[in-house]
Amino acid sequence: MGDFQQERALIKNRVRRRGIYLLPNLFTTASLFAGFYAIVQAMNGRFDQAAIAIFVAMVLDSLDGRVARLTKTQSAFGAEYDSLSDMVSFGAAPALIVYEWSLRGMGKLGWIAAFVYVAGAALRLARFNTMLEVADKRYFQGLPSPAAAALVAGFVWIADDNAIDPESIRWVAWAVTVFAGLTMVSNLKYYSFKTINLRRSVPFLAIFSIVLFFVLVSYQPAIVLFAGFVIYALAGYVWSGWLALRRRRG
Repeated sequence: MGDFQQERALIKNRVRRRGIYLLPNLFTTASLFAGFYAIVQAMNGRFDQAAIAIFVAMVLDSLDGRVARLTKTQSAFGAEYDSLSDMVSFGAAPALIVYEWSLRGMGKLGWIAAFVYVAGAALRLARFNTMLEVADKRYFQGLPSPAAAALVAGFVWIADDNAIDPESIRWVAWAVTVFAGLTMVSNLKYYSFKTINLRRSVPFLAIFSIVLFFVLVSYQPAIVLFAGFVIYALAGYVWSGWLALRRRRG
């Protein structure tokens, strides 16, 4: 009798995980909308609003998974929907924004750089989905697509905010786009921040640092956010280089 009840509970759990839950998918839909909005604004030449929409999509994307885990509404549908949303918001949208903003005037080199980024995002998401069960939860393999999108969108945001002529820095934009695309498909390790326990007590300095961060973001959002993600992107190279050096010495 006990085995029968256990098997029945297992079947119910499987059916439940195959269902569609409203709350986490609302955040995913909002993230998808932000990515689509970014594309529309880029086509209309409003590149600052397009870049901001990418960062909004990042915040919403970080919430859907956490909400699903907290409310125990994780499902296969939600995982697939989230991946498709990420491809639009952090794959196609940033590539289109930087192409319309600066790379269009470079001809083939421009759209090739944009395609390298899109392909990098697609491959990064495909690898993440296939390694979900075996990967170390503490680290990402390759630069996460939201961070790569923040690099590209943040660069456009800073330049547009300071009225810098896109043609004068198009090679820099090209380099940032290709760098973000290739780093996504690299084997570099990036800290995932998934192991942070929000229920643990923290020192006063940590709270003060968070307050200081919000103050800086409110004062110069484009510069602070872009600088933060540049440091994060380079941290993967530094960390992987340190590990390689340590293995060689060992």
